[in-house]
Amino acid sequence: MSAVRLESVYKRFGELEVVKNANLSLDTGELCVFLGPSGCGKSTTLRMVAGLEPVTSGRIFIGERDVTDFEPRDRDIAMVFQNYALYPHKTVAQNLSFGLQMRGFGATEVERRVSEAASLLGLSELLQRKPKQLSGGQMQRVALGRALVRDPQVFLLDEPLSNLDAKLRVQMREEILKLHRRLGKAMIFVTHDQVEAMTLADRLVVMRDGEVQQIGTPLEIFDFPKNTFVATFIGSPEMNLLDMVYESGMLTCAGLSIKPTGPIPVAERSRLKVGIRPEHVQIADAGVRTDDGGVFEVEVVEQLGTSTLLVGKVDGQRMQVQGPRCGDRSGDKIPIAFQTEKLHLFDSVSGTRIPISEYSPIAKTA
Repeated sequence: MSAVRLESVYKRFGELEVVKNANLSLDTGELCVFLGPSGCGKSTTLRMVAGLEPVTSGRIFIGERDVTDFEPRDRDIAMVFQNYALYPHKTVAQNLSFGLQMRGFGATEVERRVSEAASLLGLSELLQRKPKQLSGGQMQRVALGRALVRDPQVFLLDEPLSNLDAKLRVQMREEILKLHRRLGKAMIFVTHDQVEAMTLADRLVVMRDGEVQQIGTPLEIFDFPKNTFVATFIGSPEMNLLDMVYESGMLTCAGLSIKPTGPIPVAERSRLKVGIRPEHVQIADAGVRTDDGGVFEVEVVEQLGTSTLLVGKVDGQRMQVQGPRCGDRSGDKIPIAFQTEKLHLFDSVSGTRIPISEYSPIAKTA
């Protein structure tokens, strides 16, 4: 049974259309992540599910109920906000219990739920503290606990980790994953951080300018992006995109030539966007074949610890190459080779993926 279902949902503020024809079915127990740049409509979509924003048109279902016109309190959801939204004058225990008391739960049931949530989230020793006495990570746990005590059908999390430092973000991602597995409830998590999205999501919804660009598992979207926006938004460092021409069975531009692993269903001399991830470009003077490649002019060297990212140009086009650790090669002109089975092809005008059954970026990895 679907825990959440969106059917042709639109949201307009006056003449501005911020969410366009959103359709989604989220299963019980699934963690779905809305990912996209700022202003793409992901938080607005979440707020419509929560009932905090009215829907302009379309329908929203939670379980079997059409909740499009329901008040937030009647939707059986719990929401965790970016700014924690804790009551500063109340203790942790009072923050956790307040919502339950307002809904008329008895003292024994309130105490049981607060105790269980505090134990699950490691808050038992902090129940008498106030928010100003807590760290950022502890406050985020309290915010999660306040949602948890509700025992809702659906959890909604709106960029809950964005105020934490890098180390705490990693720790809290782990906490959320563990919590999700224990509860088995549907969760929708909004973020603009693709690392968060890739590590948390059972299913990923990539949005841009109010429209859903692609829905799938993180690896499906990473391996088979539907368009150039998704291709460059998913993956760090981002995918290289090169303007090339398909001619006589070869992909070419000045100083660069690649022989595809199979036929490409486009006309002779078609202009294409050719995508290749930085980790699938190799420095040819490291003993790699140079049949498919060109000369790469290194401009910037970024040391990443376990690897090195070289940033430069091929045929005047920006390219990144990620490989083993190496010294400073700024200004070097080096031959590079491509793992041709890992190429991605896109229409040069629309940016949409060119599907080729024989031509898969993961077909030859087995």
